[in-house]
Amino acid sequence: MLAYYFNLALRSFRRNRVLTALMVLAIALGIGASMTTLTVFYVLSGDPIPQKSDQLFYPQMDPRSMNNFTPGGDPAAQVTRFDAETMLRQKRGDRQTMTTGGAASIEPDVQGLNPFLVDARYATSDFFPMFELPFLHGSGWPPSADENHDRVAVIAKSLNDKVFGGENSVGRTLRIDKEAFRIVGVIDDWRPTPKFYDMNSDRYGEPEQVFVPFSTSRDLKMGRNGSMDCWDNAGDDPEGNTGVNASCVWIQYWVELGTPEKVAEYREYLANYSAQQRAAGRFERPDNVRLSSVMEWLEFNRVVPGDVRLQVWLALGFLLVCLVNTVGLLLAKFLRRSSEIGVRRALGASRRAIFAQCLVEAGTIGLAGGVLGLGLAQLGLWAVRQQPSSYAELARLDPAMLLATFLLALVASLLAGLLPAWRAMQVAPAIQLKTQ
Repeated sequence: MLAYYFNLALRSFRRNRVLTALMVLAIALGIGASMTTLTVFYVLSGDPIPQKSDQLFYPQMDPRSMNNFTPGGDPAAQVTRFDAETMLRQKRGDRQTMTTGGAASIEPDVQGLNPFLVDARYATSDFFPMFELPFLHGSGWPPSADENHDRVAVIAKSLNDKVFGGENSVGRTLRIDKEAFRIVGVIDDWRPTPKFYDMNSDRYGEPEQVFVPFSTSRDLKMGRNGSMDCWDNAGDDPEGNTGVNASCVWIQYWVELGTPEKVAEYREYLANYSAQQRAAGRFERPDNVRLSSVMEWLEFNRVVPGDVRLQVWLALGFLLVCLVNTVGLLLAKFLRRSSEIGVRRALGASRRAIFAQCLVEAGTIGLAGGVLGLGLAQLGLWAVRQQPSSYAELARLDPAMLLATFLLALVASLLAGLLPAWRAMQVAPAIQLKTQ
């Protein structure tokens, strides 16, 4: 029966080619615009580590002074080195890591390859299993490397290809900031989107190419990147703003908690820790702690730009306008065939059959519009990728969004065809036969 209705639809298209083309174009324009913006939104708002995002948490507290204090405000977005190292020693989570961004100079032992700068990350050993970094060779360093301030490094595949020609470089030496580091691991391609573990750097940029122990980075005073919020006499520490006792928040701290009970216990631990620091005179502000999961942390940081959200609503509004136009065109087309519908009703066709025929015709128009809309969406995404934004290169249709394109086109066309199909099945056969 469906094939029969489809054949009737094709005959109708051939009789009204211009009208059919206008409807297909209207659907295609709406689908192309909406899928372009929805794909960008989908890329930017996705879960960067879906397999365990409900087990990774970002603790916050407020060690800042009373200057510019606003009651009820958010706690500090990062933690001090003192607090990070203290919580790390206390090990209240299944895993925990302190980390911050940096920059390092690479001096390759390759003829014709000059020294160059790369983004670096200073972290502790749990960083690699917590965030499930895929290793091509080797592994991360052991906890003893943090304690002993070992000069070991994990490098990205891109850096390994550039310096070592893609060979297994584990055990070899790489000069970083004029110091010799032993490579213990090579990371395979890895790019969480967004870069949730550090919201203070380029959120949609490439991950760092060099990872070294945090303790080692401080021994060598390696350069750091990212935001730093200081107060009072922050520079009084002999090591400056990055010293253990400096009044500066600049470190990201993450903890892995495997059960809801552990999450509740850790929240209580944070509250007690903050109260203890206030009692000791380090914290001046009222206790203000927070423990956010990965997705809650992304929402707190508003990772999806406001202009992208606005573009989504505008595109959906444009799709609605296209659907309204399609409704009008379908209505005009079906009512022009009132005589034909009246004859079919007189020959025994039921209202349900007329309704089904019209919906199949609308759905066929939607599928044709989806094919054309897919091409327009690809063109729109190509235009997005030409923008200078770091997330632009990520704007590509994956299989899920490809399927969503055709589903949206089909559903939109069927919705547009409901009113015209309902009007068509109301045609009275007797009246139409009298006018013949």
